[in-house]
Amino acid sequence: MIDILKGAGILIWPLALCSFVAVYIVCERLYALRNAAILPDDLVDAIVEGRPGTGGRHSVLARIIDFAQSHQDDPEAVKAFARLQINRMERGVPYLDVIYTLAPLIGLTGTVTGLLKVFSQISPETGLPDPVAFTQGVALALSATVIGLVVAMFALVPAGYLSRKIENYAVKIDLLLERILARAAKKS
Repeated sequence: MIDILKGAGILIWPLALCSFVAVYIVCERLYALRNAAILPDDLVDAIVEGRPGTGGRHSVLARIIDFAQSHQDDPEAVKAFARLQINRMERGVPYLDVIYTLAPLIGLTGTVTGLLKVFSQISPETGLPDPVAFTQGVALALSATVIGLVVAMFALVPAGYLSRKIENYAVKIDLLLERILARAAKKS
């Protein structure tokens, strides 16, 4: 394992940075996108049943309800505020897209530079490389690609999961928003 890390050379540092950023974003977004922070069950039930909500005062849905109550005359502003809240839920997820695109390219750069180094060591007299050094050099050069692909896979799967989770929340918020706006229109 240490040989693989050494084989990546100087490019291990940007790959490590990509992996740390991906881990941070994934952990932070998983915590921020838990159901209680977005659509608490008691508040959703209250909206569906048409009664005043009591719980989840620091959730996304509670912020939308508060905004809707203070802007009952402007449903477009309420919809724009809801879209803003959905946009805030997406914070950090586009960076995962960048990471899963960038990490394999960094790894490929490491492979190309490693192979250049290996091929530059071919003996000018014989035109042949030392077989042991050549094999070891190629193996180490490919290690940067392996690390880049692992980082990319770690970022790709959670990016898809988080994007889908945000889409599901957005659909539910839209449905609940229609109910909130319909109730506000009846009061007017």
